[in-house]
Amino acid sequence: MGRTILHSDCNCFYASVEMLHHPETRNVPMAVGGDPEARHGIVLTANYIAKRMGVKTGMALWQARQVCPQIVFISPHYDQYIRFSRYAREIYSSFTDQQEPFGLDECWLDVTESTSIKGEGLKITEEISSRIKKELGITVSIGVSWNKIFAKLGSDYKKPDAITVFTQENFRKLICPLPAGDLFYVGRATQRKLGKLGIFTIGDIAESDPEILHSHFGKVGYVLYSYANGWNDDPVCKEGYEAPVKSVGNSCTTPRDLTTDLDVRIIQQALAESVSARLRENGFLCRTVEISVRTNGLVWFSRQKKLPRPTNVTDEITKAAWELFRANYRWEAPIRSLGIRGTDLVSGQMPVQLDLFTNEQQRDKKNEWTGLWMRSADGSDTTQCSGHLSMRTRL
Repeated sequence: MGRTILHSDCNCFYASVEMLHHPETRNVPMAVGGDPEARHGIVLTANYIAKRMGVKTGMALWQARQVCPQIVFISPHYDQYIRFSRYAREIYSSFTDQQEPFGLDECWLDVTESTSIKGEGLKITEEISSRIKKELGITVSIGVSWNKIFAKLGSDYKKPDAITVFTQENFRKLICPLPAGDLFYVGRATQRKLGKLGIFTIGDIAESDPEILHSHFGKVGYVLYSYANGWNDDPVCKEGYEAPVKSVGNSCTTPRDLTTDLDVRIIQQALAESVSARLRENGFLCRTVEISVRTNGLVWFSRQKKLPRPTNVTDEITKAAWELFRANYRWEAPIRSLGIRGTDLVSGQMPVQLDLFTNEQQRDKKNEWTGLWMRSADGSDTTQCSGHLSMRTRL
């Protein structure tokens, strides 16, 4: 018996939720993004009116304003999106406990075992779509197939509020003519490289020599070949599955350009505090610190360094970040955005080699007192930071 895999994608999720709370934006171009007055943020999503006028996800807010002068921006409300995502997953739970989230708005479902009770895959899909529309007030596009890759491709095939079924009988007719960039794992850079090889469609990938793909893309070449031919048997994880954390980071676009070392040290201290606090909260140490820098000319670079020992201490992460900055930036232009990330994570319980020249009691005490300089939520200046949280700091 073949599998029945669904991929459910909430249409313009953030914008759809905001339109429920702001009905006046239903018939005007609207996008969810940062704060244009504070000079930061990108378009996280836009409603279909704005999309038809050229607004795209990932655009800077000023770019969206250029292509659509009458656009209305709404700052994101992640608590609402998390709540609606949870509601959607409760509906999915009525059909299967094999549901694997892919972000807040997307989810794979394996309903193979449910078909004997709930009906065939298309009937289950129609019921899920109807319930989400009726109970949540938003719409979903759902792909139905025998594997996760084609199910996701199906949810992207037609939007909004659509259902697409890819079977082993029709997939070559429907999928092979699609652009190579529509296939999972094919980003813009990979699509350009494929184009140089004369590979422009998913069908071209499927008919390519896998050894040629491997010679240009490494192991990913074999993966692309398998995906294009529908050879994917990855299981859908059980409900409650969480992907392993690979890094913890935070970045911040400041209300004004940074022009001095002191400006940078203040922001890096704040970012390091948030990163170290979340490392401790989740029981991790990082063995590598990475920084990112973006100038007001939108020149961007990142650098990283290995630490002498794993850490989640704010001062140690700050020191490493500052050393990276001083070694790699010469103030060619004012700075618009900074980021810090702890990577190469290990468990906080992992034994480490002690250092004769480090006072371990004093080091532990720093963890107890860290965070005291962060200001309370009432009456403080706020800098919205992209990625993970909003920080309140003495800027």
